[in-house]
Amino acid sequence: MTTTRTEIDRDVRAAVATVLDPELPMISIEDLGILRDVTVDGDVVHVTITPTYAGCPAMAAIRDDVEAAVLAVAPAHAVVVETVLAPAWSTDDITADGLLRLAAAGISPPIGRGASGPTLLRLSVRCPQCGSPDTRELSRFGSTACKALWVCNACTEPFDRFKEL
Repeated sequence: MTTTRTEIDRDVRAAVATVLDPELPMISIEDLGILRDVTVDGDVVHVTITPTYAGCPAMAAIRDDVEAAVLAVAPAHAVVVETVLAPAWSTDDITADGLLRLAAAGISPPIGRGASGPTLLRLSVRCPQCGSPDTRELSRFGSTACKALWVCNACTEPFDRFKEL
């Protein structure tokens, strides 16, 4: 059976889209919005990714995982992974499924800017454990640079809050 160029393109794109973010292993790089493009040009696969912020330490691991994903479905291909900073990534790039996956993992997802304009005042952040809006920021710095540490006043559980960018 001969594999067509369209099938290779589709299989490579699908494989790269399933690569998980090493700091947020419940979400793929596609759902996180950092996967910008995948193209197959002859025997070379070009993948373009954008970090969540310029100094993100996870980019090297993501690059290695992308290369492994491509080679698993197209072993005869060379892989070029390019990191671009423009257009800059924002939390608006996270897909709806990605937001749901963050919440299911106990991470309060960011509030999107695109739907309702800039957020000038946040009335509350709901606790991903119990749903209470009675929460407070404990520390602007969480388990990774992308997250802040919050605590729920109702159930007293701490939780990560994904920062809006």
